[in-house]
Amino acid sequence: MTRPAAMLHVHVKDAERLHRAYMPFIVQGGLFIPSDKSYRLGDCLFLVLHLPGDEEPVSVTGKVVWITPPHPQGNRRPGVGVQFLDDEEGRLRARIETLIGGLQNTDRPTDTF
Repeated sequence: MTRPAAMLHVHVKDAERLHRAYMPFIVQGGLFIPSDKSYRLGDCLFLVLHLPGDEEPVSVTGKVVWITPPHPQGNRRPGVGVQFLDDEEGRLRARIETLIGGLQNTDRPTDTF
């Protein structure tokens, strides 16, 4: 694996915000990280995730697989979608899906689709 281009501390304040950021359609799962910084597809990032209700952060290496550029249409937030790379057992994905619970099956908007 290549060396991460950056380390990002991501604080997700509640389940609603986590639902907006979660990208279940990505293999192994992923999160949309709002950012004004420029990243390229394929960039490796090291994430320190502070999830709602968890006292300890979760660390995961990820790869940029989605980019929403600055000044996007449709009131979207600029940022990047990061695929989890070292969550082979799916623990982080399962934890996120537990935290967002029934929000997964709603029509509430997300930061990606």
